[in-house]
Amino acid sequence: MTENPKFQNKEIKKGLYIISTPIGNLGDITYRAIEILKKSEIILCEDTRISKKLMDKFEVKSKLLSNHKFNERKNLSQIINYLKDNKIISLISDAGTPGISDPGAILVRECVEKKINIFPLPGPSAVSTAISISGFSEKYFFYGFFPTKLKDVKNDLKFLSQINSCIVFFISPKKINKAIPFIKRSFSEREILICREMTKFYEEYLRYKVDDLKPFNETLKGELTIVISEKKKIRKDSLLLSESDKSNIKKMIKKLSIKEIVNLISQNSSVPKKKIYNFCLKIKNEV
Repeated sequence: MTENPKFQNKEIKKGLYIISTPIGNLGDITYRAIEILKKSEIILCEDTRISKKLMDKFEVKSKLLSNHKFNERKNLSQIINYLKDNKIISLISDAGTPGISDPGAILVRECVEKKINIFPLPGPSAVSTAISISGFSEKYFFYGFFPTKLKDVKNDLKFLSQINSCIVFFISPKKINKAIPFIKRSFSEREILICREMTKFYEEYLRYKVDDLKPFNETLKGELTIVISEKKKIRKDSLLLSESDKSNIKKMIKKLSIKEIVNLISQNSSVPKKKIYNFCLKIKNEV
């Protein structure tokens, strides 16, 4: 690969670099990210085998050091000492931006406390990528990974359902079918976007109304990013029966049951069924 001449012989500041890596397509990495990775003395990564593929692709020879959720605390003092010695260290995750549902937050907090320079390199993020094609509100709440314990699922989704913005979370394809009943219960009348294999050859974007969502017959491949739309705004006047609906109800009240009338009117109206039922009952008592 030919380096961008703008970056050649440019001095790099000492400190910790938080570098976003591709979430799928390796071509999404930035010139600056490659430059910093090549000049790093150590690159902290989750899985050295995964990161080596990226490094080999762009001829990065820097030392890779495993730094994942099971050893990041153990590595902390050693990494801080390297940084105090004015070494250039980069932190990457297997995909996306470190520290966002990936290791990194512990090291960043320690660097803040020790007043060590931290430099972010913007780039790929599954969250912003999914939001950008959702068609939903630009305001969103990022939750992270879908909870595994049933109690947490119920409590967290109840809380999330009250937030009037998009909700974004990650979930394993093995868990999506178990999660669907809870999603339907908490986010009725909203829309949902399910993103899988983003930026890869088999990328797929599935759009549904939450109420129409059904379990998948086949296991979806690749970590899923879920976006649920903001709460649907209901106009106050749509909660009232129109004069036309009232007139139709009066005509049908002697011929059909209240249940039949409610079902017919509710098909083309956003008025709650209970309000339609109560009006039918009122008219029936007047007849």
